Parts: sequence; structure tokens; C-alpha cells
Amino acid sequence: MSFETDLKRLEEITEVLKDDKTGLEESLKLYEEASSLSKKLSKTLEEVRRKVEAVKEDGSVEPFKE
Repeated sequence: MSFETDLKRLEEITEVLKDDKTGLEESLKLYEEASSLSKKLSKTLEEVRRKVEAVKEDGSVEPFKE
């Protein structure tokens, strides 16, 4: 899935978890899915941050060094 699709799904899960009618088993299943999506999204954002930081002021790209 794309970043946007994953983010939308995470938002959907959040709304379902807010509903008092959501059962414990379904809540746990959704929480696990949300946790996985959150980690994936965080990893993607971190990769993008590194790429943005690698761009120099003159517009050239500096290779990322860990």
C-alpha cells in the first residue's frame, strides 16, 4: 500500500477504536494492525527526513551518512 493509503487506514482504525460498540477481540486485532501501520509509516517518514536533510542549500544532494 502507499503511504497515503496506510495513513487513511490508520485513521479509519482510530475511529473504530473510539466507538464504544467495538468489542475487545476486534479492538485487539485492530490495535495490532494499527501498531504495524504506525511503525511502517514512521519508517517511511524517517527515510524521507534523511533524504530532505541530505539536500544542500545549493540544491545538490549529499549522500546520507549514518
